[in-house]
Amino acid sequence: MKGGVRRIKLGSQGMEVSALGLGCMGMSAGYGPPKPEEDMIKLIHHAVNSGVTHLDTSDFYGPYTNEILIGKALKGLERGSVELATKFGIKSLDGEGEICGNPEYVRACCEDSLKRLDVDYIDLYYIHRVDPRVPIEITMGELKKLVEEGKIRYIGLSEASPSTIRRAHAVHPITAVQLEWSLWTRVPEEEVIPTCRELGIGIVPFGPLGSGFLASGPKLLEGLTDSDFRKVCVFKSPLFATITRGRTWNIIRSHSKEFMKLPRRKGVPPPSWHWRGSYTKGFDVGPIPGTTKTENLNQNIESLYVKLSPEDMLELESIASIDAFKGSRLPPTILAHSNVETPQL
Repeated sequence: MKGGVRRIKLGSQGMEVSALGLGCMGMSAGYGPPKPEEDMIKLIHHAVNSGVTHLDTSDFYGPYTNEILIGKALKGLERGSVELATKFGIKSLDGEGEICGNPEYVRACCEDSLKRLDVDYIDLYYIHRVDPRVPIEITMGELKKLVEEGKIRYIGLSEASPSTIRRAHAVHPITAVQLEWSLWTRVPEEEVIPTCRELGIGIVPFGPLGSGFLASGPKLLEGLTDSDFRKVCVFKSPLFATITRGRTWNIIRSHSKEFMKLPRRKGVPPPSWHWRGSYTKGFDVGPIPGTTKTENLNQNIESLYVKLSPEDMLELESIASIDAFKGSRLPPTILAHSNVETPQL
């Protein structure tokens, strides 16, 4: 247990990761301008030295710049000291042909990521989004070859449907499925999570605080740049559409007040309590909350030591039922690429 952070088995194929991971996207993309490179490298080193060794990125973040950043940070670390996860598959989220799962593209993306990260292998390689035009078996076939060649060690899926997960797993065992899972995104609990557990697949949740909305409420929008993904979501997503916006904000305001009461009784920071409570649902869950601040990272680590009673969990989950929030927080153009089906082989 390095740095006091326990280890967990992710999936049933032998991969081990820190129980708490670090989502690195926000360092380079999605949440306003890129953060200072030197500061982010220091943050990554602090995370790894503290025992948070599961680093998550993608070639789409930037694009490419987040992988380059991670590659620079890795130069100051032993390669075996981290579990490095990256993704491929998204060319663009605008226009047609933005998702690609062709074998040639799979291989080219892997080779390019290896170069940007400056490593010999990738621990966990995800299909970032499934190509609806290519049978998943075709995409998985090329990934299987990359495993056999030693270029990747384990295969993952992101935002995939239960049927896609089953078909992919039949070609080569899937180690992890990455998805959004929080008190405002509980739909995965209906089918995706049970499918993963049936097949022995690990679960890697992102967005435990609903991109910050569940902790800060509407005031989060104050000061956000126009390029910040969260501002885009508010104006284009079903969750914040005109007909549901008032209801959504009311729930978020109420939710924020309610979950503040719980950590105060425990004497821990509210955000870390929230993600910890949301994902205390089994030893097959390895969340990757993102942050660009050392203070937030330290709070997340501290939350690993919080003991939650069954009563605590019931109280936390009662704040937002599985169908409390109506509609996705993602704009339709992005939502269209999640949980899609592929042609039969």
